[in-house]
Amino acid sequence: MNTTAGLQAEDFDTLDNILDDLRERFEETPQWEFCEGFMAAMVCSRRAIPEDEWLPMLLGVDEGTEAGEDGGSFADDAQRQQFLALWQRRFDEIKLALDTPVEALDDDKAYAPEVMDVRGAIATLPEAERAEIDDSEIPAFAQVWALGFMFAVENWPDEWTAPKDKDAAKWHDLSLEAIVALTEDDADTPTLSALSEDGPPSVSENRLNAYGEALWAVYDLREIWRNIGPRVEQVIKGATPGRNDPCSCGSGKKYKKCCGL
Repeated sequence: MNTTAGLQAEDFDTLDNILDDLRERFEETPQWEFCEGFMAAMVCSRRAIPEDEWLPMLLGVDEGTEAGEDGGSFADDAQRQQFLALWQRRFDEIKLALDTPVEALDDDKAYAPEVMDVRGAIATLPEAERAEIDDSEIPAFAQVWALGFMFAVENWPDEWTAPKDKDAAKWHDLSLEAIVALTEDDADTPTLSALSEDGPPSVSENRLNAYGEALWAVYDLREIWRNIGPRVEQVIKGATPGRNDPCSCGSGKKYKKCCGL
């Protein structure tokens, strides 16, 4: 049973601070929302992706990267271990949520991604400050999360090949399509607040519906691979020597008096 404590607000602040520090050495370091989507895909992946694969793919860091080289680097081993410890806690939290049956997404046990309503935050600013912001550069609600999820899918395509079963394959493809839909902009008129009941309108109703469909899709993808299991590598067995042939182990004895006993 998973007993790992879930992350609190201060833990996400720590992660943001680490990513900000990494960005000083590698400007392509993503925001946490992107990492959150990437992590959700890691949880749903058919194969458990090891740290030495996903860490350089996501953050551009590896054991041999030093500050000043191409790619990024942690400030020191303590920072690396702190990041990985918080990462594992969040990973376990997401996994537990996706493996726990829920009837509605507002259930306290349901998976709730750490996403930002950037457009909503901007809408609360004074008009003069809002006028200085280029709206074309502002991501739609949950867009960055969805981009992070699909980044993982695209970089491990073998783990996301549709199942052979036709029904499962259809289920799989529709689920990915729901997440891909969130990678697009919210072009409709905002009429609702994404994260609060009384906040300024920041998302369209269609966007919130698409967000809900994407979250259920994550549950479905997790369930598909849990039911099917990991890929089984084909094992090609060599020809068995005849009883009077030299044993293939190299002992010099006949097979029947060695490994064939």
